[in-house]
Amino acid sequence: MRLLGKKKSFKIGQAPGSAVFTGTKKLESVKINLISYNAEEAEEFEIGSLEDLSEHLSQKNRVLWVDIIGLHDEQLLEEIGAMFELHRLTIEDILNVEQRPKMEIFDDYLFTELQMVQCEGVDSQIEAEQISLILKGNVLISFQEKPGDVFSFVRTRISTGKGSIRKRGADYLLYSLMDSIVDHYFLVLETVSEKIEVIEALAMNEPDTSVLQKIYLERRQILALRRSVYPLREVISSFEKNADQFITRETKPFIRDLYDNTIQVIETMEVFRDMSSGVLDLYMNSLSNRMNNVMKVLTIISTIFIPLTFVAGIYGMNFDFMPELRWRYGYFYVLAGMFVSALIMLGYFIKKKWI
Repeated sequence: MRLLGKKKSFKIGQAPGSAVFTGTKKLESVKINLISYNAEEAEEFEIGSLEDLSEHLSQKNRVLWVDIIGLHDEQLLEEIGAMFELHRLTIEDILNVEQRPKMEIFDDYLFTELQMVQCEGVDSQIEAEQISLILKGNVLISFQEKPGDVFSFVRTRISTGKGSIRKRGADYLLYSLMDSIVDHYFLVLETVSEKIEVIEALAMNEPDTSVLQKIYLERRQILALRRSVYPLREVISSFEKNADQFITRETKPFIRDLYDNTIQVIETMEVFRDMSSGVLDLYMNSLSNRMNNVMKVLTIISTIFIPLTFVAGIYGMNFDFMPELRWRYGYFYVLAGMFVSALIMLGYFIKKKWI
């Protein structure tokens, strides 16, 4: 998961509102898609220039979704901001891909920034992408760094007419996009659960340094995920409390349901955070248990050989007057005695279930 931007230092000393892209270029050129719909029909356009976009914006009695993919063209983003009369600080926040999730209300538009998280599988890392949403009248503008399937389900419902998106206004479209983002958190949490189960099995059966690295990496990702989820709760709560001029009475129940889903995400994530700490404890206990087993085997071997070494030490002394040295079968008697002594101790250990 992305933790620090690579171009943060570029903003030092610049005036507030400076349009500086802090991410990495992921597309050759910025793509602008427009979806225009009402209750009866929906149309989708690929916009080639701002002049074409301006012509489509003149449509009345329709909801317009302007989806801008690619943030590296700072000049183009400034021109788009001027077209929609966006505050310079809004453009600055859109270009700052490390921005904390938040919601701001301006005179004629509502600005929201969220963190979209995705994970393709157990072996892949969690990736975060900033999504900026602006609601202005019947127009909703979305900004994202690269194309993906974040809003594919919403696009499908608009194009097919299924659901109630086309029957409602742009505020409901905003809710639908936010709901898609929160749903992806559930998908990522399912993957996190699978990762923790795999790491837990490794920590119990094969505790080594590679498992320890996986544990710390997973804990680090959960903490990064936590930094994205907790502000999201505040953002969604602000919609119901402070955005009456932009969110209709009909859409507010859906916002409350989205808030409940966010709380569920937070609670699940806290459970996984505790589980990751438990996996670390399990790793240390497994490692300690393995070390104890090794020491147990070495102790048993040492205990068996201590009396044998004692006997061998006695008869290894160079004295002339040792009666046993004159016995014809003394050597074999001593070996037999040592063997019987070892068998007796071994039998005692087995009886005590020490081995």
